[in-house]
Amino acid sequence: MNQWQIGKVKITRVIEMESKGGSRFILPQATREAVQPIEWLQPHFADEQGNLLMSVHALILETPSQTIIVDTCIGNDKPRSIPTWNNLQLPFLEDLEKAGYDRHKIDAVLCTHLHVDHVGWNTMLVDDEWVPTFPNARYLMGKDEFNYWIDNTEADYGDVIGDSVKPVFDAGLVDLVETNHRISDEIYLEPTLGHTPGHVSVHIESEGQHALITGDCIHHPCQIANLDWSSSADYAPEQGIETRKKLMQDYADTEILIIGTHFATPTAGLLKRDGDNYWLDVNI
Repeated sequence: MNQWQIGKVKITRVIEMESKGGSRFILPQATREAVQPIEWLQPHFADEQGNLLMSVHALILETPSQTIIVDTCIGNDKPRSIPTWNNLQLPFLEDLEKAGYDRHKIDAVLCTHLHVDHVGWNTMLVDDEWVPTFPNARYLMGKDEFNYWIDNTEADYGDVIGDSVKPVFDAGLVDLVETNHRISDEIYLEPTLGHTPGHVSVHIESEGQHALITGDCIHHPCQIANLDWSSSADYAPEQGIETRKKLMQDYADTEILIIGTHFATPTAGLLKRDGDNYWLDVNI
């Protein structure tokens, strides 16, 4: 578990799973030979052989007025075509509780987008039915994102919309929001399109301090070094590249903390510019 304090907002990372090497299916250009020379990725984000290190985790934002969970990982009991994600039985809810968060006291669930590994714990299996995991929360989903996926399900991975999105919508818990929606005085969305049609990142601002939760506009820090490395799951790869370029232009050499949704421990750092190149400084 990692924690960061941004002004009055506490951010807590709760890990569902970590992986090594198997992420190349999502970043096909990140071969061992291509990753190995990027020395600043070691030891946190790649090993000496060039294998990528990644994480699936949720981020809990505790503000003065509410508690928000950002992206709900893969989830248990869900039939998935990826073997290591299929019918998981992991202690995520127990770990959430150990971190100090009762699922019944979560005020909002925020999905940066509606891919399989970002919506899984939206629901849980109870008596053979998918029910909301966070029954007292409002589930915030992008309007464009929702409208796209409700008609274009992720059949490649399993019935993601059917088991992890529609049940909370049918329960009346979903609020469809714009890509620049403000959630509270401290939390607002930034459109970071390309990975999906309505993808957003989450900006935290409090007492002059800032952080940005990336979602999947940057899957792995290797994409900071190579902005043109696209995910095989990108809806619009060229748009995704432009999004990463803009993030570098806006946030490199600033004090905004970049928190990767799939970045392995230590997960967060500051963007730095070295001529035309960029890197993530985790020694903060």
